[in-house]
Amino acid sequence: MTANHLVLSGQILRSRQFDSPAGIAHCILTLEHKSQRFEVEMLRNVYCQIQVVLSGDRFNSITDKLKAGVEIEVAGFIALQQSRNGQNRLVLHAENVELKT
Repeated sequence: MTANHLVLSGQILRSRQFDSPAGIAHCILTLEHKSQRFEVEMLRNVYCQIQVVLSGDRFNSITDKLKAGVEIEVAGFIALQQSRNGQNRLVLHAENVELKT
């Protein structure tokens, strides 16, 4: 199987930008998603937070607008990332980001 595509909208809780030792620009966001979805014919409240990684120069024109409180829609792929303390988490690597108004 090779399918790995996720589209998620939500509000940015926090963001930070940095360049890697290789000189690649990165913007790391925490995205908060809230919605309601039907599951087994019942309305369910859905909530999650996920880290979003924007890498490379193609996002340079938008990263200065990605601040806490901004609504966005992100499309990309998910990957497992291990934190410094050994905790595993899923991270959304952005391929496209749109500001929502």
